[in-house]
Amino acid sequence: QVQMVESGGGLVQAGGSLRLSCTASGLTFSTNNMAWFRQAPGKEREFAAAISRSGDVISYTDSVKGRFTISRDNAKNTVYLQMNSLKPEDTAVYYCAARAAYGVSRNAQGYGYWGQGTQVTVSS
Repeated sequence: QVQMVESGGGLVQAGGSLRLSCTASGLTFSTNNMAWFRQAPGKEREFAAAISRSGDVISYTDSVKGRFTISRDNAKNTVYLQMNSLKPEDTAVYYCAARAAYGVSRNAQGYGYWGQGTQVTVSS
């Protein structure tokens, strides 16, 4: 049974930082490309960042480039999202996702396993 558990969300003031973690079990973590998506109230789920199996390919949506950093530790079965210079528009539920197919993807439909989400709220 695959489980993916996010942590690290919370309430932070604009300009602050948070570090999200997602630990996976029940799958071969090192053979999965990983991503973070987010969903704000009343909006569709959107891509935030993705990292390939070995970490050599990384992709960000434009709105988080230069502020967010995705990384992974295959020995710990964990993917991270370091979020700096947070803005109120970053407020959302953040989900980690795993993709066994080759390559990273910005399409949520390309990911077969999902965590339950962690709330990030940025106050102005």
